[in-house]
Amino acid sequence: MNRRTRIPSLALQACAPVLLLVAGAAAAQPSVQGPDGTFTYDQRLNVPVPPDLAFRDEAGRDVKLGDYFGKRPVVLVLAQYRCPMLCNQVLNGLNEALRGIPDDAGEVYDVLVVSFDAREKPNLAAAKKASYVEDYGRPGAETGFHFLTGDQPSIDLLTDTVGFRYAYSKPNDRFAHPTGVLVLTPSGKISKYFYGIYYQSADLGKAITDAGAEKIGRPVPTYARVLLLCYDYDPKTGSFSLNVMNAVRLAGALTVALIGGGILLAWLRERRRRKQRVGAWSDAMPQRAAGDHA
Repeated sequence: MNRRTRIPSLALQACAPVLLLVAGAAAAQPSVQGPDGTFTYDQRLNVPVPPDLAFRDEAGRDVKLGDYFGKRPVVLVLAQYRCPMLCNQVLNGLNEALRGIPDDAGEVYDVLVVSFDAREKPNLAAAKKASYVEDYGRPGAETGFHFLTGDQPSIDLLTDTVGFRYAYSKPNDRFAHPTGVLVLTPSGKISKYFYGIYYQSADLGKAITDAGAEKIGRPVPTYARVLLLCYDYDPKTGSFSLNVMNAVRLAGALTVALIGGGILLAWLRERRRRKQRVGAWSDAMPQRAAGDHA
């Protein structure tokens, strides 16, 4: 290995223990404690979503979840339509990923967005649908996007079934909740989870194709679920004050600091080793000169 490739390698070696320590700390705290218990996104693969749960669509019509099963795979999103931050990020990320998939919503798959806030009504759902159908930008998309609202019993059973745990702060009128989307098979079974707010089109497209064949995907590993800890809830103050973007910025700054520190440490180690080699060579020179003179 030459000197140019050695320093980056040493930097990675120096960073690795620190990164593993950070990952270990995250894994040791799988959920954040909120006022109503823990809120995470548990993986319930191969579990059927109850088809008889009653909701209302964006036009105010009474519907059941089973009305959207039986034809195509379903991309399911749990969201609050009035959410000022996280839910918009999830829906924006989903639309961006869907635009990268050649298949059209309404023909190969459906997008089903369900509000977990029982106070929200169909008028909010209609406005949200119009916005995201326009953003999706493909003809006929209105037949593939469905935005529902419902009463608390149906919401509770749906969120419990898919493992969506969330908490409400009454003083701040805010929810703390996990981020992500699910892919359901045509029969309504949970096939795949995607965590976070950004999704790769290729991965999402494959998950939709697999779900269409009634295949159940693999669980998301623990290390890929760190973004689930980015809530608005601050356990020190008992309020939802730290937003996800601040957490992401903090994580980015920490990553840069770790990498920079690792590179500096590797450079210092290499410099010290170089001095040791030069010192050893200098000490050997008089001996060599004496031997040559003799």
